[in-house]
Amino acid sequence: MVIMLPMTFYTAKGDDGTTGLLGEGRVPKYHVRMEAIGALDEASAALGLARAQCSAPQTAPILLQTQRDLYKLMAEVAATPENAQRFHFIDEARVGWLEQQTDELSLIVEMPKEFILPGDTLGGAALSLARAIVRRAERCVVSLFDDEEVINRDLQRYLNRLSSLCFVLELLENQNAGKKTTLAKP
Repeated sequence: MVIMLPMTFYTAKGDDGTTGLLGEGRVPKYHVRMEAIGALDEASAALGLARAQCSAPQTAPILLQTQRDLYKLMAEVAATPENAQRFHFIDEARVGWLEQQTDELSLIVEMPKEFILPGDTLGGAALSLARAIVRRAERCVVSLFDDEEVINRDLQRYLNRLSSLCFVLELLENQNAGKKTTLAKP
């Protein structure tokens, strides 16, 4: 008789306050690399929240693809310098894809002439939150790049373009729901 033990969802390897990298070695959980990965994970979760609430037909497929890209971007950030090339996926073509999506959407949304406030639609508000989290992730990745812990400049370019895309998608979601985007000034 074979007895099947239940699968556990924890390893307890991080109980010492460290996390393993993709490659040899461990770093403290507060290391800037882990901050970057955490911010990228949060960004993907926020994009998923937006995807679950979006109403414009263009939004969900774009967000799903960006979530998949972020998964690959996280792997490159988590890789040791010796293994980074093995996980290299984000490149000029992926940055170009984001630019193309943003450019196409900018033809159908009205760009506000002033700063805006999030909250006109659930999907738009979720996209605004995602944009802010992507910006934090970008700051972490730029720090890693400046410290030469990651060498792929396209990672920071991708995140910079993704935040712009989130902004345009927020405007699209508001427009699609028939809501006027609220300006910051009364």
